[in-house]
Amino acid sequence: MSRLRVVEQAAVAEVPAGDWNALVGDDHPFLRHEFLHALEASGAASEASGWSPRHLTLWRDEALVGLLPHYHKHHSYGEYVFDWAWADAWERAGGRYYPKGLSAIPFTPAPGPRLALADDVDPLEARRRLAERWEASTLLSWHLLFAEEGEVAAWREARPELIARAGVQFQWQDRGYGDFEGFLAALTSKRRKAIRRERRRVAEQGLTLHRLEGEAIGEADLAHFYRCYQITYLERGQQGYLNRDFFMRLRRDLPEALVLIQARLEGRPVAAALCLQGNRTLYGRYWGSEIEADGLHFEACYYQGLEHCLARGLIRFDPGTQGEHKLARGFAPRRLTSLHHVADPRLRAGVARFCAEEAEHVAAYVAAAERALPFRLDDGG
Repeated sequence: MSRLRVVEQAAVAEVPAGDWNALVGDDHPFLRHEFLHALEASGAASEASGWSPRHLTLWRDEALVGLLPHYHKHHSYGEYVFDWAWADAWERAGGRYYPKGLSAIPFTPAPGPRLALADDVDPLEARRRLAERWEASTLLSWHLLFAEEGEVAAWREARPELIARAGVQFQWQDRGYGDFEGFLAALTSKRRKAIRRERRRVAEQGLTLHRLEGEAIGEADLAHFYRCYQITYLERGQQGYLNRDFFMRLRRDLPEALVLIQARLEGRPVAAALCLQGNRTLYGRYWGSEIEADGLHFEACYYQGLEHCLARGLIRFDPGTQGEHKLARGFAPRRLTSLHHVADPRLRAGVARFCAEEAEHVAAYVAAAERALPFRLDDGG
């Protein structure tokens, strides 16, 4: 059988969408050709934005048998696994940290597959061939972010020297609740009452919530969402990473993955949350509001998503990064691991020490978070 050949692609558009998606499947929308192409074609992930596409593809003769999203990064914005301190320390010591190699989905801290392979490809051989590529490059480092735990283990088998960094997010998982009332029944009485009170307060303010999917999301709906999305950033004196063209491309090219949660006041949209969905998971990603209203963020970004999962048979809801307030609403901590290849032994030693110390703090934090979950014990409380 022919040896695997690694080819670097300067744009996802260099690979036919059908060939790319045949390896990726439907469950993780962010790895699909349409999503990555929307990022690149809109300019959100481009040389100008500091995200230079250098996707690594694996070929056997003329057949595409593997792919790994890959970028040369000239900064660390939009990654959500923060290495600014590493870069600063190394550059103050006279080193050069950027550009670096990054295998991740731009601006998308959603755990999922990163390396996609054909069924007849040896995973160990594939990872070793890819590792040879970055080890032979002039880049100081390569980083794998938000990969699934099975993939992390496979990479460490192929390259034991990779440094593991611990992280945590909060996610909800269906435990056979049936519907939203079934979910509430699994919580303590105090939390049930608090959630019902939050939802009731939203309705008392005259707000109604509407879930639109796929083709039902009109251009005007998405344009309104984008205005709200920009407001979220402008309130912090920033600009959003993603532009209007990106979202419009998603609506055109990947409508089946979109779920728009729209809040209306007197029939007029005033806030919106845009989610993406795969076959098993809902991903809450983007939010914004033109008004301030008690409990609206929780309703639009959490409770509506939970209801959607239960109605559509999705087993997991990943609402995005940060937020210990998710704990009180039934989102449990999920451990994450990023991997890091650092070429220079001096920097590598410092990064490894940092990650080992950080892992102890993360483990303690996860244990405390698990104790704080609001689910009932067997006493029926």
